[in-house]
Amino acid sequence: MPSSTEFDSASSPVYDRGDDTVCVIGAGLSGLAAVKNLKEHGFGVDCYERETTVGGAWNWRNDRSPMFASTHLISSRTTTEFPDFPMPDDWPDYPDHARYLTYLERYADHFGLRPHVWFGTEVVSVRPADEAGRWDVTTQSTGRAGGTRTHRYLAVVVANGHNWAPRMPRIDGLDDYRGKVIHASGYKDPAELRGRKVLVVGGGNTGADLAVEAGAQAARTWHSTRRGYWYTPKYLLGRPADQLHARTQGLPLRVRQWLHRLLVTKTAGDPARFGLPVPDHRPYESHPVLNGQLLPAIGHGDITPVPDVARFHRTEVELTDGRTIDPDLVVFATGYQPRFEFLDPALTGTDADGRPHLLLHAFAPRHPTLAVAGLLQPDSGLGPLVHWQAVAFARWLRLRAADPDRAARVWQRLQAEADRPLTATRVTGSPRHWFEVGYRNYLTALQRLLDETEVPA
Repeated sequence: MPSSTEFDSASSPVYDRGDDTVCVIGAGLSGLAAVKNLKEHGFGVDCYERETTVGGAWNWRNDRSPMFASTHLISSRTTTEFPDFPMPDDWPDYPDHARYLTYLERYADHFGLRPHVWFGTEVVSVRPADEAGRWDVTTQSTGRAGGTRTHRYLAVVVANGHNWAPRMPRIDGLDDYRGKVIHASGYKDPAELRGRKVLVVGGGNTGADLAVEAGAQAARTWHSTRRGYWYTPKYLLGRPADQLHARTQGLPLRVRQWLHRLLVTKTAGDPARFGLPVPDHRPYESHPVLNGQLLPAIGHGDITPVPDVARFHRTEVELTDGRTIDPDLVVFATGYQPRFEFLDPALTGTDADGRPHLLLHAFAPRHPTLAVAGLLQPDSGLGPLVHWQAVAFARWLRLRAADPDRAARVWQRLQAEADRPLTATRVTGSPRHWFEVGYRNYLTALQRLLDETEVPA
């Protein structure tokens, strides 16, 4: 894809969309929430979507979708749904990806969002246009038919997702390894595993899910993790685990950690008993791994837990404990790198490691009219958080126009609290936790911003 620096809006016409129109990039979960709430606050909205339908990552037919056939929500229905558009009561606690895509399609139709979306249109450049904080957005057809067009907008909301650009590890000998190597984003169907000797690398939710799937399908399965995790079943005491987690939010942190550890070890078992590393952190100090099938699969002998990979040889993989194994398929469930190919990294405060630094994980620190929606790793569902993010951004834009002095004070407060933690406890410092937030903590922070930006009718 061309970089944003290759487009010179000064050399081509710029079509001004007016002082009250916002550009939204992406029509997935976060983009749809942004379009809907900006529209309800009276803004004009143009949404650009590179695919031909809504749904983003949840439409597994899309090139960038990380979904595979058996993917289900890891947060329960009631903590994932938008607050103003509940999922049907007769749906299961953890809907699969097809049901959730249907939910997003119904959301788009119910609120009349499709007419605002330019499908098959890719954003190739987003640049500051003037001192007023407006933006020039350059687009082109994903089929590369025709040239580019540039439109000027009051503000921009980036909602292109952060689970589509695979993060691949650098391991000695990998280039010379003769087996098949894929990232989890490239896995789609159990047929790819049948009869093979599979090594799954990565201990997060995707890694655990794929290890369980490989254990049921492959001839041999190894699951490599470099650290210990608290593997939480999706149900605790007969209720979805995140719902129980929400009910204990008022308890002191140490009590919650003790209770969680007790419930997990009594319900699922001690991970060390199954040959897994002992967690080097307390519960809630790492993004939760919800999987009630991994430990039984290990207990059944379907999965062999192994430590981290030290290096690759032509036909073998050497582990950090000196053992070698001989998989013919390696699946890296090693996460994703956030990418905004159409933005200069300086606009989002992105550092050399590729980590954006945003106020509330949403607002560009030096550009008050540029926001990123859904760049979060919550300990529960995403829908409510993205909904209130979008409402906050819409109110913020209204406040800037109605009361610039008050808006300036709010912005100064956000900048002063840029490093304030948004989790109930410290989390481990891996890229997996760059955007970690506590559900309750983040909603509290958003509520404060909503209160500050309310403009009297």
